[in-house]
Amino acid sequence: MKVFELLGPLPAENTTTVLEASAGTGKTFALAGLVTRLVAEGVAKLDEMLLITFSRAASQELRERVRGQIVSALAAFDDPARVGNDLEAYLIADDHEARRQRLRDALAGFDAATIATTHQFCSIVLKSLGVAGDSDSGVTLVESLDDLLCEIVDDLYLARFGAQRDHPALGYSTALRLARTVIEHPATELRPTDPDPDSAAAVRLSFSRDVLGELEIRKRRRGVLGYNDLLTRLATALEPQDSPARVRMHQRWPIVMVDEFQDTDPVQWQVVERAFGGRSTVILIGDPKQAIYAFRGGDIVTYLHAAATAGRSMWVAQSVSFHAGSWTENRSAP
Repeated sequence: MKVFELLGPLPAENTTTVLEASAGTGKTFALAGLVTRLVAEGVAKLDEMLLITFSRAASQELRERVRGQIVSALAAFDDPARVGNDLEAYLIADDHEARRQRLRDALAGFDAATIATTHQFCSIVLKSLGVAGDSDSGVTLVESLDDLLCEIVDDLYLARFGAQRDHPALGYSTALRLARTVIEHPATELRPTDPDPDSAAAVRLSFSRDVLGELEIRKRRRGVLGYNDLLTRLATALEPQDSPARVRMHQRWPIVMVDEFQDTDPVQWQVVERAFGGRSTVILIGDPKQAIYAFRGGDIVTYLHAAATAGRSMWVAQSVSFHAGSWTENRSAP
């Protein structure tokens, strides 16, 4: 695997590149620097880039780092003595006025940058698609469906096991935990698919399916959606090859970067692959050794599949050293 060079050749247009970045290698700097370089060199405007992160905190941090790098680069254009890293030295060395103007324009319109979590991004797209995205303006997006889930479990459990007071086929705490698991992991396949009718697996499978079915009924009745519904709705809207969603999304964002990609679940990857695969320049940044969100559906198999099908995989390997109040990056092979 080659080492990613921030000042090296840029990813080819309409390809997918995987950047593996271990802890402490300056991943966020690489991301912010890559965005700054793409803007400065006129490859794309800032509002033509989509930066997806896993959490709101990470999204806010990335937004601040991108803005900070653009501000720092502009300072270097105004005064070469303020060059803070190799990227800035590279940028001011050529096409000086054009690059500075592009960065100024990006900073002036920075609020238009789409730096968002996966769910925020899905919400933005579904609202813009309207009917094409199966969006309903009368539906309310709720932070948590847990209260509704508990209500459903109470009702179903009483109906199915209420008469089995001493030895129920499924304990209540187990039923509640099972229900939360299947709801919070929309990409999970319920198995075994054909259990022995008298087995404990059959009881659990039947109860899980009932919970899923009843949740959909009650969500529609109450006009609410959970965050995972945004993902599944957008994935469905993107399924047809000629869907309006596919056409609009890659035209809107010709460059897409997904941070912490090792924590992406199969449905999230479906959205990215269907919308942008082979249509936009996609850069996936992550480290399979740092997969931390398996409990929320993060799937390392998804990461490995994407890495195997990407046009190019590279390794981010850099250290940071300080010098005279600024810092530069030193790169080395892993």
